[in-house]
Amino acid sequence: MPDRVYLDWNATTPLRPESRAAMTAAFDLVGNPSSVHAEGRQARRVIEEARESIARVLGAAPRNVVFTSGGTEANVLALSPGLRAPAGPVERLLVSAVEHASVLAGGQFDRKELSTIPVTPSGVVDLERLRAMLAGGPPALVSVMAANNETGALQPISQVAEQVRQAGGILHVDAIQAFGKIPFNVSELGVNLATVSAHKIGGPKGVGALMLGAGIEGPAALLRGGGQERGRRAGTENVSGIAGFGAAVKAAMAALDADLARVGSLRDRLEAGLRQTTGVVVFSSDAPRLPNTTLFAAPGMKAETAVIGFDLAGIAVSSGSACSSGKVQPSHVLEAMGASSALAQGAVRLSLGWSTGPEDVDRCLEAWRKLSLSLLKRSGETELERF
Repeated sequence: MPDRVYLDWNATTPLRPESRAAMTAAFDLVGNPSSVHAEGRQARRVIEEARESIARVLGAAPRNVVFTSGGTEANVLALSPGLRAPAGPVERLLVSAVEHASVLAGGQFDRKELSTIPVTPSGVVDLERLRAMLAGGPPALVSVMAANNETGALQPISQVAEQVRQAGGILHVDAIQAFGKIPFNVSELGVNLATVSAHKIGGPKGVGALMLGAGIEGPAALLRGGGQERGRRAGTENVSGIAGFGAAVKAAMAALDADLARVGSLRDRLEAGLRQTTGVVVFSSDAPRLPNTTLFAAPGMKAETAVIGFDLAGIAVSSGSACSSGKVQPSHVLEAMGASSALAQGAVRLSLGWSTGPEDVDRCLEAWRKLSLSLLKRSGETELERF
């Protein structure tokens, strides 16, 4: 669509030119990557080059990167009771209250083996509560995301990893929102398993990966059949998708430092403008966050109405609420943070990316000026100060 502004980069990103070129070249490959002839070896080479690129960024061994159909499958594969911790097989699963739905569902664990780790009002995992939950119980698999997809809040992964290590457990990190946006090295952080996804960094949809740390046994394969991915995930690999993933990783990392500063500056400019409307709340603003993410709400504002209003103004944004069977439910992330239901139901997420420019931020703020006046007046908040 012409003249549209895309501010929903945490949902998915445009396909990078480098990724498109790599995928186009891979479409012409004839061989099955499991075949031993020249055509098969050529396809296998493309997969292994992408695997090495991802492993290099994560600080992992290439042989421990397992390609999947996306982040959800990678999370479910990781959350396996078949894993062995230093103190023995894991018998329970601890997940933070702000995780993605694929983690909150417990993966392959029985629901009775799952416990939820509370978070602070800033959306950061409560380390004292985690320490208490780890103490005195059987070995645990702990899952804490690196960066929240709604608020952008960064979790204290190294501190979590230390607690889990001392308790003889295993730490899984959903790094899907962090990977390619901020530095994330599993060796430096002490992470045992990590999941990443291609389409959050300019790669294609439908490709993800699970990283297994050194010494991790398992997890049990979800898909059994052929011996692909060293027996961890059966099925012929998505050669073109994996090629696009590898190219996107290289492009994202080449621009990482510059994007961190530029996008962070634009996010600060955006939030300064939003706060000129009295009553606007920016969630997790007192915690370390991704440089591209703003989740905000204003008294009396309904998220679905605001999202439609932004869309009609030519701006794509997301709601902080999830729709299920036609019923709008407050964000589980904001509920866990203790936000009021009324405020949570009005949360709108703005997320920026590598092609976002100052003019996009200014256009968003201009749309907000008009929207806030009409939406908040309609709800009776007529005393709010305007731009």
